[in-house]
Amino acid sequence: MSPSEEKHGCDQTELVALLALRALSHEESCAVRAHIATCSECQQELESLRPVVESSASWPTDLLRPAESLWDRLAHRIADESGTVPLPHATPERLEPEWEEPAPGISCKLLATDTERHLVSMLVRLAPETDYPPHIHAGVEELHLLAGELWIDDRKLYPGDYNRAEPGTGDKRVWSETGCTCVLITSFRDVLR
Repeated sequence: MSPSEEKHGCDQTELVALLALRALSHEESCAVRAHIATCSECQQELESLRPVVESSASWPTDLLRPAESLWDRLAHRIADESGTVPLPHATPERLEPEWEEPAPGISCKLLATDTERHLVSMLVRLAPETDYPPHIHAGVEELHLLAGELWIDDRKLYPGDYNRAEPGTGDKRVWSETGCTCVLITSFRDVLR
C-alpha cells in the first residue's frame, strides 16, 4: 500500500492475523483479544481466518512462524509502507499439553497428531494394577517404555524396552502391576474390544 492510499477499516486487523497464528506474546494476545471484543470488523477478520488456521494446525510451527531475521525485514518493510511502527518479533509462549484421564488409572498427554496418516504420539501413564483396553491395531503401533514395568499379553517390558505391533494384530491384555509411563505412537483408528 502506498502512503497516498487511503486506509480503510480497523488498523488492528494485522494483529488479529498474528493472534490467530499464535505469533504474539501473552501480553499482546490479551490486548488484541480485548480489542476484538469491541470491534466487529476484527471479529469478522478472526472468523474469516479460522478455516485457514485450522487447516494448518498440524503443520510444524517453524513453517507458520518466520525466522527472526525474516520477521524483522518484513516488519520494517510493512512499517515503512504503512507509516507505522514495526511489530517486534514475538517469542510465542510454549503451551505444555495437559494430562488427560480417558479412563480410571490411565493418563495421556497428547504430543502430536498426524491427521494424514491417522497417527497420534502421546505419553501414557498407567497407575499400578491398571489394564489398558484390549484392542486391534489399525496401523503400526510403537511403544517405548520409559518407567515402570508393562505386560503386553505374555511379554514383560522394562524401562528402555521397545514394542512394535503391525496393523491387524491385537493385544488381548496390556497391564502394569507397578504402574508405568511410555511413549506411544499409534493409530487413532485402533479398535477397542
